Parts: sequence; structure tokens; C-alpha cells
Amino acid sequence: MQKFAGKNNKMSYKTVADSSQLKFAEKLVILNDRAVGMLTRIYNMKKACSDPKSQPQFLNDKTLESAISYIVKRFPAIDIKRTSTVYSSINDMKGNIIKKLSLYYYTFVDLLDLKDAILQLFTAMDANQCRLNINQNLDLTTSFLNLLVNFCSLMILLSRVEDRKTVLGLYAAAYDILHTGSETSFPRLGQMIVDYEQPFKKLSEDLGLSYRVISSALESLKETYFRRNISAEQQRDSAMISLTANPRHMLYAAQTNTIACEYMSLDTMDRWIIFGVSLCHRLLSDPSLLQLFQKAMQHSLAVRLFRDETIFSFSMISTVLEPLKNQNKLLNELKEINILAIQTCGHLHAHRRHFLRMALKELYLLLVDEPGLLGPKILFVWMGLSMARDEIQWLLRHYDVWQQLLLQYSPANKKAIQKSGLQNIVVDKFLPELLYYLTEIRNLVLKNSNLISSYYIQYIAGYDAPLLTELSQRFSGGSGLSEYEQLLIHSCIQSLANISDGIDSRGVHLDWFRFQALTSIGRSTFKLQVHANFAVAMNTALFHLKHIGNGLDELLRETSDLSIYCFYPRIFDLHLRNCLDFPLQSRFSITFAHICAHFNSPLHELCPEENDTIIEKGFDF
Repeated sequence: MQKFAGKNNKMSYKTVADSSQLKFAEKLVILNDRAVGMLTRIYNMKKACSDPKSQPQFLNDKTLESAISYIVKRFPAIDIKRTSTVYSSINDMKGNIIKKLSLYYYTFVDLLDLKDAILQLFTAMDANQCRLNINQNLDLTTSFLNLLVNFCSLMILLSRVEDRKTVLGLYAAAYDILHTGSETSFPRLGQMIVDYEQPFKKLSEDLGLSYRVISSALESLKETYFRRNISAEQQRDSAMISLTANPRHMLYAAQTNTIACEYMSLDTMDRWIIFGVSLCHRLLSDPSLLQLFQKAMQHSLAVRLFRDETIFSFSMISTVLEPLKNQNKLLNELKEINILAIQTCGHLHAHRRHFLRMALKELYLLLVDEPGLLGPKILFVWMGLSMARDEIQWLLRHYDVWQQLLLQYSPANKKAIQKSGLQNIVVDKFLPELLYYLTEIRNLVLKNSNLISSYYIQYIAGYDAPLLTELSQRFSGGSGLSEYEQLLIHSCIQSLANISDGIDSRGVHLDWFRFQALTSIGRSTFKLQVHANFAVAMNTALFHLKHIGNGLDELLRETSDLSIYCFYPRIFDLHLRNCLDFPLQSRFSITFAHICAHFNSPLHELCPEENDTIIEKGFDF
């Protein structure tokens, strides 16, 4: 991470002559992976510090009480020389403190470096006038928005670690005593902890300078989001995942101009919108983005930070807007939307789950009978799985906080809440059936992976590659592409033309990602929006490429992974018990065993200490 740190890197992004040296694509890939790893570490640290059984024992040592109290009160000031008597108890335990807290301390140091690298990248993208559009530079836009949300979640989660000042202060004091000098990272580290005591305020400052990039990304999301975020009745009328609605085209490959957006998680898009607009509040002055934000608020009352950590949408935006002048009218409007959402969104999601139970059942029965349809109609499978998984996640996310949300609806009148019938809206007796068809379709895809792979090898070689070759020839001359950019495109098309079952598609994806990054900056003479047909064709070809080799596992994880249940053990037990107690649903109980097989998917190499615990959970259930 050090090579990305702001202080060590003197490059001026405004004066870089060779755009390839910016390496936006590579940095987005690396930083997103690091951010998820760091979220995993901070999450585990938060859980450890809040559990008396797992937290370092000396945090509760009575001999350290006065020192800890002093450290927390004066944090981040650690002055061993002036107040040596206060730190005398630490002197006796300094070796043990450094040994036990070093992992915690240097996790915070890594977080500091990561924060600097992310903010530097955001600044660089804004300085180079990056134009983001999810319909064209799909990978660049989604990676940027994912990094934005991961960064915000990380800093909010940091503010929830209860003993962060104690841990850092104790380690810094012990280090100072042992080495007769302060740890080099502590001054900046302490300032970061203080700055993010109120994370929303600080994040608003951090992201304010990147509003143009955030705005362009969210603007491009409008069409897809409004088309996807619809009621169950509209889903049924549009026959979104029905193979029988148009039987004449049943054998034709499903095609759209935004094929990767069709199965994109609605939960993910909600997070992009709510975090992006809330923490870059000047975007609320844009009527179209305000409308987008209001729609997201109506759909998701609580958004996911990480795993089972959530935050209320209205709470976040109100915390940001309340200190600002002339925002009372907007705040009252959003409050009314929030109250209305509490009354209506539970029923909206209940109707969606009912529709999806029937739709997935129909889809499953048809695919079991005709597995060959998994080739041309696999997009319908991903759409159905993604929609179902979104509804399951919504239910889990809102189950424990629903009573708190109802108090916002009628804080002083519990009888009104009872009359509204909203208390049990997050209880779904028929959920096991939805889970069953989701896992069965998932297993059906795995069973027929060779069939799917064979279909798309032929499709790419026979259609996608020739089409891309033809389209690329139209701008091979005076299009303004540099030699390196032409090489990237040529490499992608050649790899697609020479497709085989053993291909490692990561290189092709990264080359296309690099091309998007290079041609999306302001000074690029090649405008991807002018050649939108080529962008659509390439995005479609790379979607098809995901069905070959290991890419299929990634698609399954992206659309139907239910490892979230691992972090809601009480609700998992409750759903299983309700399933067994309800005769109409008890036959679907096997699905809970299948869900346990998903529990290893959230593991990350940056946090190996949780591996055994999570894997054991799968066996314990």
C-alpha cells in the first residue's frame, strides 16, 4: 500500500503526459480488494473489542484503569515525560501490551495508508476529468462506485470500534516507554481517529471535491435503476424472468444494450445512491439525482455497511443536512418520504417475494426439463437469482431493526403501530420456498456448467469476435487512439477470437478495463460515447466470457451467494425452526444445509484469523 500513499507519491496528475501511467484501472482493482480486506479486519476488531471473552484481558485490568482513563481523555496527546506517574502501570506491562495490541495497532496504520491512497485516487480521477457512464465504461464506473461505498463503510465502521482510543493510546504509550520515542505513524493515526469521530461530517469534506465524478456515475445509473426498482405487479406484467412469455424467441440468446446491468444487485445500487448522495450532499441540488435518492430511500430504510452492520438511510442524510443552513425544507420532505417508506416498503418487498417464489419455481421446472435453455437464456437465471437474493438480504437487514424503524413512524403511539399491522411485515412463513428454488437453480447451473461453457465458446467465436473486429476497423485509422490503446483492443479481440475452454479471462477483462480508464479521461481524443456500439458489444462479449471456466463461479457468487446468513445466526435458526414447524414449508428445509456451504465465500486473505470460526459455523448449523 505504501506505493500509493499520498506523501510518498509526488506525481502531479494534471501534468502526466502519458495517460497509461495513471493506472486508474489497476488501482481501482487493488484498492477495492484492500478495502474489503480492511473492512473484514475492522469488523472483526469491532466484534472482538465488544466481546469480553475475546478482547485483550488487560483492557479490563484494574491497575491500568487510571492510565486508560487518562489516555482516552487526552487522546491523541501522549506525553510520557510530563506525566510519567500516570504511565507507571503501563511500564510494568509494556512488553505484553505491545505483543497483544500490535495487530490492532498496525491494522489502523494500514487503514490510514489505505485512506490516503483512496482519496488520492479520487482526487486524481477528478483532476483528469474522468467521465463515468455505466452503460459504456461499465467496469470503471462500478469499480469507482464500489470503492466509494467501501471507503465510506470503512470509516463509519471505524467510528463504531468502541476501544479504538484505548488500544491506540496504550500501544503508543508502551512503545514510547520501550523505545524512548513515539511510533512514527501515531500522530497522523491519532488525528485520523479524531477526525472521524463524526464520520459523516468528515466524509462529506473528503468527498466534496470529487462531486463531478460521483455525479456523472450516478447520473448514468438513473435509467437502469428506475427500470429495475419496480413493484411486483410491474415485474409480473413485464415478464422480466419468464421464459414462456415469448415462446417464439425461446431459443434466441437474450440480448440487451446494458446486459451486465440487468442482473446487477438492486441492493448494491441502493448503496451507491444513498452513500454517494448523502455524503456528497451538494448533489441534492440536482433534481434528477434528488429523485434518484428519494426512490432509493423508499426502497431501503436501512443500508448495509458490512455483513450485519447497517445504518439507517434517513439517519445518515439528516445528520449531514441538519448543521447546514437553508436545508429545513428538504429535510422535512425527506422525513415525510421516510415515514411513508416505513408504511409501504414492507408490503412492497413482501409482494416481490411472493412474485419471485412463483417465478423462480416456473423457471426451475422449465430448466430441469430443458437444461439446454441455460445457454441462450442464462441472463434470465442471473436476473431471477439476483432479484431473489436482494429480497432475502432486505429481509435479514431489516429484521432486527424493524421495531426501531416503527418508532420513527409513531414514536409516541404504540397502539397506532399495532393497528397498522406493520410489526410482522418482516416475518415470511414462505421464505424457505424462495430459498429452495434459489439454491436449486444455482445447483442446476453448476451441474450444467460444461453445457453453458460450450455454448458461449461457440457464441463468442462465431458472433462476438467477428462483430468486434468489424466495429474496431471503423475507428482503427483516425480515431485518436494511441498505439497502446490500439494494442489493448487488438489483444482483447484476438483473445476472444481464439477462445477455448481453458482460457484465463482475467487478462481480457483487465485490458478492457484499462482501455475504459484511458479513454474516459478529459484529454482523451477517443470518445467512448461516440463509439457506444463498440462499448456495448465489448461489454456483452465479456459478459459471455464470464460463463467460461472459473467465471461461472464468480457469477454465482455475485447473484446468489447467501453467506450473509452466517452473520445472522439467530435469524438463521429462527427461519429453520419456522420452516420445520410449518407443514407446507417443511419439505424445503434441506435448503438451509445448502446455504451453509456458502459460508466460506466472505473469507478474505487479509483476515485469516476468522477462517476457522466461519468455517466451523457452517458445520455447527
